Order: sequence, then C-alpha cells, then structure tokens
Amino acid sequence: MSKSTAGIIQARMGSSRLPGKVMLPLGGRFELEHVVERVSRATEIDTVIVATTTKTADDIVAWCAEDAGVSVFRGDESNVLDRLYRAAESVDADEVVRITADCPLLDPAVVDEVVLRRRAAGVDYASNILERTFPRGLDVEAFSWGSFEHVYDCATDPAELEHVTLYYRDNPSEFSLSNVSSTDVYDEESLLDRTDLRLTLDEAADYRLLRAIFDGLEYENTPSFRDAVRYIDDNQLTSINRAVTQKAPNDARSH
Repeated sequence: MSKSTAGIIQARMGSSRLPGKVMLPLGGRFELEHVVERVSRATEIDTVIVATTTKTADDIVAWCAEDAGVSVFRGDESNVLDRLYRAAESVDADEVVRITADCPLLDPAVVDEVVLRRRAAGVDYASNILERTFPRGLDVEAFSWGSFEHVYDCATDPAELEHVTLYYRDNPSEFSLSNVSSTDVYDEESLLDRTDLRLTLDEAADYRLLRAIFDGLEYENTPSFRDAVRYIDDNQLTSINRAVTQKAPNDARSH
C-alpha cells in the first residue's frame, strides 16, 4: 500500500464526563458524523480512520463510522497510543493527523494548515496547541511516522499511553516542533485569538452551547466555524459553558 496521510479520529462511548457524547444528536446527525465530515473535507488528508475500542459498547461507534463511509480501527481502550499507532500502521501512513471526536465545529482549513506547516517546516510535529490562539474544539496535531515510532518505543508513563501526543510536548528536546497560530489561517479580527470560546464537547454545558449553535443556524449540513463564531457573538452565548474546566492529562481517560 502506498504511503499516505492518515487523519485519525479518536472516538469511544465511555467518556467519564458525558458518556455516549459522540453519538448525541446534533443538527439532525450524530455528533461523530460532523467530525468525520469535517476531517474528510480537509484536502491534505488521504485516509480517514475512526479509532475506537474493542468493547461491545463501541460497536455503535464503528457502525456510525462505517455508515459515514470511513475506515474503522478497533484497539485497546486504555492504551490509546497503541490504538492510534496500530491504526496508522494499518494503512501504512507516513504522516498522522490526530483529531479527537469531540470537535463538531473543527475547521478543515485548520487541519490543512497544520499539515502543510509540518511539511513546509520539515518538523516532526506541528499543531495549534503549543501556544493556544484557537478555541478548544479546533485542536489539530500532525506528526511524522518516524517520530511517532520514537514516541511509541519510548513512552512508558500511563499518562503518555493515554494521551497520545503528551510525549512530544513533555520531551521537546527530542523533536522539532512548530505551532500554527490563528493569524496563519484567518484574516477576520473576530476569529483571531478566540481562546475565550469553548467549542469542544466534554460536559452537558458544552452540549447546550453546541445545540444552540446548530439549532439556531438551522443548517442542513455542519455550519462553518466562521458562522458559528458569528452566531455566538451576536447572541452572547459564551456564558453557557464558560464555567467548564478543561480536564488535565491526568484526569479522565482520553478518547
């Protein structure tokens, strides 16, 4: 099989804060379907894979992904690093793009920019989370297969096995890294440095905000990130989930 860039979406039903969140209804679809669609629209992604677990509870995740027309890889629930590594290995990927399944407003343009930055800069790892200027919910990480093999061989701490890319960030001297800023993607002032927004799906308050956006915009398909931000600002919706605390790497399990 030829080398490729694999966009891997981590997804499972067993979220501790909001169980079953990836299958919650949102804008007439399951939440996971929006994530799959947005990653699939990124032009720099060759193959989209939903990486879920072997647990029976995640059969519905596998079904949803297959119904959406993308590949599924099933692996260990706790060792997420192994799950993603083997998912990438299964398609002979030479570049991996990691996405979590709680980002229904992910912008494909951000995915492409992170991938292109990694290639242009010739670095091991590029993301938009080393220095945050994007809202939570637009996180993208791209890394070379060679560097991912190094992470797979060296990561031993349980937190590093659970949070796939933590080893990159905790050991920056071992890798070349690059960060993408909101100014690299957007020109509009309203989209720059929007760390005040939270567009991820971790808790019930996050779901209330996302439902307000999708229901308010009444889009047949996933609304654009730009339209979502405009709707939030126009309707002063940031307070809906402002009190939600972002979980730390040693908190509840990752996807």
